[in-house]
Amino acid sequence: MSRTLPQPSTEDIDLVTVLRALADPVRLEVLREMAASGEPSPCSAENYDVDVKAATLSHHFRVLREAGVTTTFVEGRRRWVELRRADLDKRFPGLLDSVLA
Repeated sequence: MSRTLPQPSTEDIDLVTVLRALADPVRLEVLREMAASGEPSPCSAENYDVDVKAATLSHHFRVLREAGVTTTFVEGRRRWVELRRADLDKRFPGLLDSVLA
């Protein structure tokens, strides 16, 4: 059984907070890779083509989750991250496509 880490509801996702989270080049690259896969991915440095330490990547995942960009699922000792595309498209239509283009 999995649980999700705390994140804002769809209605509470704030545009300025999302844009601030996506302004970092590492987080933007992580977002691009998540969008390309379309599947939940393990929260591990091996899965992303970014040159940062695991602790730093963990920080980036937290920023994205707290901004409402991603969801993090916990299954035992493993964590999986998934893009909240449907929620972001509902709240800000076309934003993700524009950022990813």
